Amino acid sequence: MENGGGDLEAKIEMLLNVEKQMRQVGDVAGTRKAVTDILQLCFEAGAWRTLNDQIVLISKRRGQLKQAVQAMVQQAMQYIDQTPDLDTKIELIKTLNSVSAGKIYVEIERARLIKKLAKIKEEQGLIAEAADLMQEVAVETFGAMAKTEKIAFILEQVRLCLDRQDYVRAQILSRKISPRVFEADTSKEKKKPKEGEAIVEEAPADIPSLLELKKIYYQLMIRYYAHSNNYLEICRCYKSIYEIPSVKEDPAQWIPVLRKICWYLVLSPHDPMQSSLLNSTLEDKNLSEIPHFRLLLKQLVTMEVIQWTALWDTFKDEFENERNMLGGSLGEKAAEDLKLRVIEHNILVVSKYYSRITLKRLADLLCLTVQEAEKHLSEMVVSKALVAKIDRPMGVICFQTVKDSNDILNSWAMNLEKLLDLVEKSCHQIHKETMVHKAALKV
Repeated sequence: MENGGGDLEAKIEMLLNVEKQMRQVGDVAGTRKAVTDILQLCFEAGAWRTLNDQIVLISKRRGQLKQAVQAMVQQAMQYIDQTPDLDTKIELIKTLNSVSAGKIYVEIERARLIKKLAKIKEEQGLIAEAADLMQEVAVETFGAMAKTEKIAFILEQVRLCLDRQDYVRAQILSRKISPRVFEADTSKEKKKPKEGEAIVEEAPADIPSLLELKKIYYQLMIRYYAHSNNYLEICRCYKSIYEIPSVKEDPAQWIPVLRKICWYLVLSPHDPMQSSLLNSTLEDKNLSEIPHFRLLLKQLVTMEVIQWTALWDTFKDEFENERNMLGGSLGEKAAEDLKLRVIEHNILVVSKYYSRITLKRLADLLCLTVQEAEKHLSEMVVSKALVAKIDRPMGVICFQTVKDSNDILNSWAMNLEKLLDLVEKSCHQIHKETMVHKAALKV
């Protein structure tokens, strides 16, 4: 026993008898005070082993009151940061964790304990253990936990999964957070809970605000999408960060984010979502602050063939400079993908202006070999980005869409209908003119 054990034991014994009497008569306040006094005695005496033993003993006493256990766990949690060494700290957390396991009235305290333990494991370099610990807790089911604390806890789970490169579980956990939750108006006054409703606890002081959590959420999603090189989703994440008021007000923050939006838009494959984001970004007034990138986006919108060598010479320095900016480099495959997007853009431009073109002429326009031009064209046809047919013996590409029999019949029917309408109108006009002419002769 540490620090004069005999006197401490006698005091604890006396308080345990008081606790028993209070518990048996159902005095909540008295039981709670006796329990917290026991813990305070152990803490002041520095008897950490005794403290752990008493926590387990009190929690297992027959007919123990919920309020007493809750008060005991909350009191003991205040001592965690004041432990003399790491081993004592871990032992106390594990004791409190075992006591609170399976008890719904201390579920929030247990979640906080596991978070502390996971942080210690992470500092020791045991990322996998920390991630496994955090995944045990399903905070989304905790009615009394503050919304911001729930989001922060789930984001911590996602981060640990990404750190251990468990991308499947990271995606599953991230889906527990709806992006709409960040759009909630925090300025509105909190409603008082109705009778019978669970009282929501205030979030601890170290939990970030909702807008800060929004930024963390999208930064984690960028890490997730970067793994699969999903450039469009990364762009949408940066777009959401760009819309945060604190970011939009500070040029030092929004300029790097807007640069990233422009680069990832250029790297994204052509589709309706990409076109919509491209046009909305071009309309942004802030883009005038970085005219180089405005020019880059304009080239993609303009239906003209882009010369890859000229483009790369112009933007190579900006591309290389991105690794020193917020969010780091654009990815290992970014340079290859940029060239691929330019080729795809050029093929789409050619398909707009030509209905038929030789493969050799297309290769000349794209500054590629015939084999490379055919390969890229085939990939775009397979991905349904455009419709084309290649006559390989003749070396001719046809960009016209082949209509099926139903479409042909429908067009014929429409043409016949238009023709009959014209005949009817003509007959009506002839009849009208005849009547007018007859009337004039009679006069």
